[in-house]
Amino acid sequence: MFRSATRSDVPAILALLADDDISRARGFGVVPEEVDAATWAAFEAIDADPHNELIVAEQDGEIVATCQLTFTPGLSRGGSWRMTVEAVRVSAERRGGGIGRKLMAYAMDRARERNCRIVQLTTDKRRTEAHRFYESLGFTASHEGMKKVL
Repeated sequence: MFRSATRSDVPAILALLADDDISRARGFGVVPEEVDAATWAAFEAIDADPHNELIVAEQDGEIVATCQLTFTPGLSRGGSWRMTVEAVRVSAERRGGGIGRKLMAYAMDRARERNCRIVQLTTDKRRTEAHRFYESLGFTASHEGMKKVL
């Protein structure tokens, strides 16, 4: 069910990322007919980087969920590695069916396989359902995140 994304999965991943009210509000709610060069370059960079994994869930030949895992070494916590989970999306038609829980379990397994000591993620403050979901998995809102658009 879960695997590393391939180039042919990119349009389906973009559709999952766009199928979201917050993404639409940010101006990313439309999937272009043709994937642009910047998006292909981003995929190629992720795919080539041993510290990044772009994951998809496939059911019946359809991409139904995705996330990106990034593995980061650090000097804190005794030189331990951490995994950041980003861009978690489940197809709107499949939400509530357990795919997100299974996807996150898969991600946690990848963190353990890579000897990470901590898993972190950020989620938009407006995503209250996502907050409840992550809390049900044992995540705690331990830090205040900040971003600056460049």
